Amino acid sequence: MNAQIVIADDQSEILDMLTRSLQVDGRIVRTFPTGRKALAYLRKHVSDVDMAILDIDFGPAEPDGLDILRQIRDLAPDLPVIILTGKGTVENAVAALRMGASDFIEKDFYIEDRLELSMEKLDRVLAVLRENARLQARVKDLDRENRFYRDEFGKKYRTVNASSQMLRIMRQAERIASIPRPVLVLGEPGTGKELVAAAIHYGGVRRDRPFVKVNCAALSANLLESELFGHEKGAFTGATEARPGRFEAANGGTLLLDEIGNTTPEFQQNVLRAIEYQEIQRVGGAAPTSVDVRIIAATNADLEREISEGRFRQDLYDRLRFEIIRIPPLRERREDIPPLAGFFVKQIVREVPGLEARPFSESALRLLLGYAWPGNVRELKFAVERAACMATGACIEPRDLPHEISSGVVAAPGDGFDAQVTAFELGLLRSALSRANWNQRKAAESLSLSYDQFRHFYRKYGLAGEKS
Repeated sequence: MNAQIVIADDQSEILDMLTRSLQVDGRIVRTFPTGRKALAYLRKHVSDVDMAILDIDFGPAEPDGLDILRQIRDLAPDLPVIILTGKGTVENAVAALRMGASDFIEKDFYIEDRLELSMEKLDRVLAVLRENARLQARVKDLDRENRFYRDEFGKKYRTVNASSQMLRIMRQAERIASIPRPVLVLGEPGTGKELVAAAIHYGGVRRDRPFVKVNCAALSANLLESELFGHEKGAFTGATEARPGRFEAANGGTLLLDEIGNTTPEFQQNVLRAIEYQEIQRVGGAAPTSVDVRIIAATNADLEREISEGRFRQDLYDRLRFEIIRIPPLRERREDIPPLAGFFVKQIVREVPGLEARPFSESALRLLLGYAWPGNVRELKFAVERAACMATGACIEPRDLPHEISSGVVAAPGDGFDAQVTAFELGLLRSALSRANWNQRKAAESLSLSYDQFRHFYRKYGLAGEKS
């Protein structure tokens, strides 16, 4: 961002001298012989101008500098304006300061030195403006993320039939949402920890404030400190300007610290301080900064074991576990697979023009229900999206699924026979009902069951309450 400076003076030698002095470091200087011409330029380009330097006296044929200053203030109240004065016009310069001028400089031997001091102030202002522009861009990014999470949370947990385990978890999230205390979300990668955190944020009073997330495992210890707490200019090599961190970006809202189990005890101490005292200190900073942030931490690590082995602080764990939400892996809630698979098909169809929504064949659904899903819901989403894009027949078939699924990998050993049978039967029933638009006779026919047989299973699994 190069500074643009507008100068208005009726003395050409002053204009030439100021141009030579100020046209350095990429600054752009525009000169005008009258205040009226400078004002006309400002009316067209004021958003591009960073400072105006204005003579206070343009002679009897022109409006004086005070009149021009008054019009500039009406046009751009925050534009820095420096007034140039001759000897004997100090009273007018003081009047200009009262009208909002930033400074006044006498036209004498020291004018260039005094202007350079003003330019240093301008450069500091521009550094603030650059940082402000970066923060505004970040705010836009956060707003897009917030809209995404609102949409995802609403679609996934309000319209997709969920297992009793997930419904219990969402009720737990709704209950804790209005309580301003930390939350610890535990679960394997891909189980939906971010979406549960989003449910807590959007279910509480901070819903209209930022929801900021940081993947602690993706950054080195030093980078994580700077990213989260910010840094001051000169704090380390390459820190050419001060920069706020994610804590400040989340001020008034919620900060999700994902994979907090991968952090160092030193970093954990700073997080603990932020929770206890609602303040953080930038890297290289001398004074603390107050923040109002709700912390949600997430991890797939066994924190109690990490504590016993000295890798996680007991005091931070005690603060985080005000409420603990444990999300079971997908292999332990297989009844979620059919409705989630159907949802992901509809989602990819909306995103890909011309793509047709196809149901899963019974053999394909059987494979989905029997697979171990080590990557949990994230892996299911990828597999379903790929299958929906690859399918060419009337249904999504086993050949459309990724090889590791279509090859018939069996369920995880931890699932007993009864649990697998239950999940499989539920999947078949829900899929048939969905294809038949919840017409039970048509669903029974598609499964080659009599209506009485179908009704037996329908009542056994309490499916009447699931019809949307």
